[in-house]
Amino acid sequence: MTDFEPPLRLILDGEALASNWKALNARSGSAQAGAAVKANGYGLGAREVAARLRYAGCRDFFVAHWGEAAAIGDIIPPAWISVLNGIQAADIPHIRALDAVPVLNTPDQVAMWHASGGGRCHIMFDSGINRLGIGPEQMSQCDLGSMDIDLLLSHLASADEDSAQNNAQQRLFHEHAAASGAKRLSLANSAGIMLGADYHYDLTRPGLSLYGGIARSGMEAFIKPVARLSARLLQVRSLPGGAPIGYNATHVCGSDTTVGTISMGYADGYLRAFSSKGTAHYGATALPVLGRVSMDLVTLDISAAPELREGDWVEVEYDLPTASALTGLSQYELLTNLGTRFERIWR
Repeated sequence: MTDFEPPLRLILDGEALASNWKALNARSGSAQAGAAVKANGYGLGAREVAARLRYAGCRDFFVAHWGEAAAIGDIIPPAWISVLNGIQAADIPHIRALDAVPVLNTPDQVAMWHASGGGRCHIMFDSGINRLGIGPEQMSQCDLGSMDIDLLLSHLASADEDSAQNNAQQRLFHEHAAASGAKRLSLANSAGIMLGADYHYDLTRPGLSLYGGIARSGMEAFIKPVARLSARLLQVRSLPGGAPIGYNATHVCGSDTTVGTISMGYADGYLRAFSSKGTAHYGATALPVLGRVSMDLVTLDISAAPELREGDWVEVEYDLPTASALTGLSQYELLTNLGTRFERIWR
């Protein structure tokens, strides 16, 4: 098969990724920081992310699905991998063979794991997000005393805000922690780390901020961007004032404009929310997005960079907090929607 050069690139900074984990680990106090590498390492590539974080010192990795655990199980010791979305009876033989650690989310899952032979597991306690987990009223229904529970964990719903819910969840988690018999406790995500020592316990579980996201105000001081987007110019043309651009002619040139079309679109995760809002750069020169983002194409005003030619590369602005404020998309969506057509280049 012929190897074609992809016309769009995701430039990934391995040193920044490691630096972010080390900074979050340091701010976790006496706790250790793990890493959420679910959703293919938040879109950046789970195997590459996990390998770099292991080298940086991380020893606890969290995924959502069992297939995600299997995908990194040859480069990360399975005993270090935790699967958040629980178990199903049909999966248990495969779980035993893989030997990653299940996070049990319901009394039925606890009973199922015990009946199948038990072994090391984690318990998700629902402290108020009402998503997954065993609620306070259900704890007495579970025979936890006979279980080998490594980690009791819960998930903060509003750690990115100054919300009374944070303290309420922490108190509820603390009240039920001892009765679980768990060896270790974990509550804080990226934003939760910034809430202070009362939220750290034994293990923190950063996700977004490993990858350059600013989960809570103040993290800008030490979190480094990890991903940059680059795309190749497919066509350059000169348009007169009054010429429409893109679907439904949502942009009409106000004057003579030099236009460049790049090979990127909403199929690649550069969503329509960037239409007439986004920006690319050629060096220090800003190149505004004109009109609607298409499935595979974005049109730029390149009038300020007359030296640009077809085949040249431009960098697409994708600073996560800035792009989130611009589009209304969460930083999580911006990362995890980045598509498979990007050539992912680690540096």
